[in-house]
Amino acid sequence: MRFVIDSDHPCLPGHFPGRPLVPGVVVLERVIAAIEAEHGPLPGLRLPQVKFVQPLLPQQSAQIELDALGAGRWRFRVMREAELIASGEAVADGAGA
Repeated sequence: MRFVIDSDHPCLPGHFPGRPLVPGVVVLERVIAAIEAEHGPLPGLRLPQVKFVQPLLPQQSAQIELDALGAGRWRFRVMREAELIASGEAVADGAGA
């Protein structure tokens, strides 16, 4: 799933003045949306492991890559072209952590 956060998104003012960065929580919302787009609504989806390695700027295109690990578990990567922005794991309630 590819996404872009527009420069007028309400999360950007104050994060950070003069050089806005897309907050990590907004990136993670897109990860959850990508998982649910493939598997339907998943109440109680947890993100026990997340690592941010590069910032995402407004208007930059990013791609979410998902690997199913089975039984309500996914590994994800958020990429900007060939550059890793964030990675981690998502676990649905009822699946092992």
